[in-house]
Amino acid sequence: MQHYKKLFKVIIPLFIAIFTFTACNNSKNAVNNPTQNTQNIIKVNYIDVGQGDSELIQVNGKNLLIDAGPNESIDKLMNYLSKQNIKKLDYIVATHPDEDHIGGMSSVIKKYDIGEFYAPKKLANTRTFENMATALKSKSLKINAGKAGINLDLGNNITCEMLAPNSDKYKDTNNYSIVIKITYGESKFLFTGDAERISETEMLNKNLDLSADVLKVGHHGSSSSSSNEFLNKVNPKIAIISCGKDNKYGHPHHETVTKLKNRKVQIYRTDVDGSIVLISDGKKIAKQ
Repeated sequence: MQHYKKLFKVIIPLFIAIFTFTACNNSKNAVNNPTQNTQNIIKVNYIDVGQGDSELIQVNGKNLLIDAGPNESIDKLMNYLSKQNIKKLDYIVATHPDEDHIGGMSSVIKKYDIGEFYAPKKLANTRTFENMATALKSKSLKINAGKAGINLDLGNNITCEMLAPNSDKYKDTNNYSIVIKITYGESKFLFTGDAERISETEMLNKNLDLSADVLKVGHHGSSSSSSNEFLNKVNPKIAIISCGKDNKYGHPHHETVTKLKNRKVQIYRTDVDGSIVLISDGKKIAKQ
């Protein structure tokens, strides 16, 4: 207990020093890096980081990283990013402060040139969170508060909007998850972090456009996410489940997989398929 009190005393001032709550709805200062991707294509990488989440979106010469997996998969994540010849991450989004989503953040922040960093307004009294905060402070990076209504600028023919969180306080950290919808031409991708039914219901009640061709299934396929109402509104053709092989949580849960199969959704899983890469020209989505 004494250890956690000391840790919390370190985290709080760090967090206050770097966290800037912004009401800005648009970010326009990302720098293009045209060497990264083929023109007129979006490439979405669902990176196999074991029992965790990490996605890399590459489009219009820009790079967006959503989450950075658990501590145990840092080398795996960094090797994957290195193979993509990434020079700059225009945006990083930490969907929420759980270790299996921010474990690799400090390493990523230290290595790469970062444009803007987003996270929900939620502290975590952990060494992993402290490491992330310290790395951000060392590079004079601020944390922009991620919430519904914020748009990221990923260039032409694309929208990238945060659909959640829609509240300021939740009992469960998972519901602080930043949910992102990316629309490239006619192709739509939804990234849900670990958002559970409370957050899903808030999005449904706001009558947000949740429709997506590809759904990154919430909370690693747990039964606490992916309600029937939510899946009906999203109506995905492809579902991606990010989880570790033989993980102790039993992810993905049978109920969730059954719901997807009953809807005839194509399911890909990182514990079965490894890293999954989808590309689209704005009309057709294909698996590499």
